[in-house]
Amino acid sequence: MIEVVQYESIRKLCAEKGLSERSIARLLRVSRNTVAKYRDGEVIPRQREPLVRASPVTGPIRELILEILAEDQAAPSKQTHTAKRIYERLCKEHGFTGGDSTVRALVRELRGTIQVHIPLQFDPGAAGQVDWGTAYVYFGDVRTRVELFCVRLCHSGGIFVMAFPTQRYESFFEGHIQAFEFFGGVPKTMIYDNLRTAVKEGWGKHVKEQQTPFKLLMAHYVISARFCNPGKGNEKGLVENLVALCRRNAMVPVPRVTGFEELNALLYDYCLRYLDHKIDGRAGKVGDLLSEEQRHMTPLPKRAFDPAAVVTAKASSSSLVRYDNSYYSVPAKFAGLEVTVRAYSLRIEVWYKHEQVAMHKRSYTQSSVTYKIEHYIPVLEKKSRAVRDAAPVKQTIDQRIQAYGTKLTDKDYVAVLKLAVDYGQEAVVNAVAEASQHGQYSFEAARLYLLQAQAPHLPVHEPIKVDPKFPVVKAVNLASYDVLLAEVANND
Repeated sequence: MIEVVQYESIRKLCAEKGLSERSIARLLRVSRNTVAKYRDGEVIPRQREPLVRASPVTGPIRELILEILAEDQAAPSKQTHTAKRIYERLCKEHGFTGGDSTVRALVRELRGTIQVHIPLQFDPGAAGQVDWGTAYVYFGDVRTRVELFCVRLCHSGGIFVMAFPTQRYESFFEGHIQAFEFFGGVPKTMIYDNLRTAVKEGWGKHVKEQQTPFKLLMAHYVISARFCNPGKGNEKGLVENLVALCRRNAMVPVPRVTGFEELNALLYDYCLRYLDHKIDGRAGKVGDLLSEEQRHMTPLPKRAFDPAAVVTAKASSSSLVRYDNSYYSVPAKFAGLEVTVRAYSLRIEVWYKHEQVAMHKRSYTQSSVTYKIEHYIPVLEKKSRAVRDAAPVKQTIDQRIQAYGTKLTDKDYVAVLKLAVDYGQEAVVNAVAEASQHGQYSFEAARLYLLQAQAPHLPVHEPIKVDPKFPVVKAVNLASYDVLLAEVANND
């Protein structure tokens, strides 16, 4: 290899002087081959080209493997080629005689090829992206997995996150409704994975049919749905990043809350605070861009979509209705009647004709039974002997009230339970504790102490009602004693 000074001389003598190779070689005392190599500037000394050696083993099969991997792009994710299967096909179909380790190394190399993605820029109100994520929280002391419904607007970067017990229809739809309320409008297009709650047949751009409830949601909010190709998370990368962002920020440290209501209040506050955030490369804060985007979004409909799953059910002779393999009580008078069950993500409503007759916190425990004691009071008043073994009593009534009830007659016990319905269990617990301290075990005693505790909270014009079985004590007229005093004075 020549020095840089020699290279410079060769180039100048050739380009400026126009000397021949022979003359340059004689002047610089180098070979004619060296002059021929460097005179036209095709080769630069000290700059080595990467050495590319032809591979006699992998060269012929490289294109074949690329074709197989390209076919896998359109195949279901669980029906793609492994390196072992590619090796078997090469041996059987193309007579490959190399080793399987050679094929494994080449497959690993070709699969690692970086795909270039085109940066996207969305107009205001044009699109939003939806995805589900998971996180763990503590409900009390119980570590619980929750599902995070995440939406991100593509123009402003505005976010909305809400936690649910499951990813079912009710949660999926309620998440949309709450997100649109938060954003103050609806994007023209929403971008999804191939969710079962949305897609009935097909995938990606080949979706042939959407689920009917999902189509109704799209129609109500005037949305065009777009679905990603399988395994192409980059097609909705904004919301993919949101799932991780939420877990790292809103969910660290791991929240300790009483339930979904408190957890969602925490997430809602995080979404509000994010409005003050500025995303790199964007013109302003998220909140400012969202204000601009709202002017281009579809206005909210006058009536919000109802996300409930609706079924009819017959109330059993035990005054229970079944939904999703769990049971919920209804007032006893509806036993044996057809009712309508409206299932939301966190609650169950039971309707008869146009009247809501019961509401419960939804249970996701299989074969669980949820009672409300007020549904059974009318029956217990008629069948008071059942009160001590009644499941609704044992599962809903405070143990301290139950302990007091063991010392009462059946009818008095039922009457005390009715007090718990009318005044709340906490007030009755305090009343029976007071009665127990005085050794008084009766409905009348419990009621008296309850009313005494309630008296300061009653309006002045509302007298305390006293049980008619109690003796009536009349107020004493002290003026009658004046007559006696007058007689004593006369005698003196």
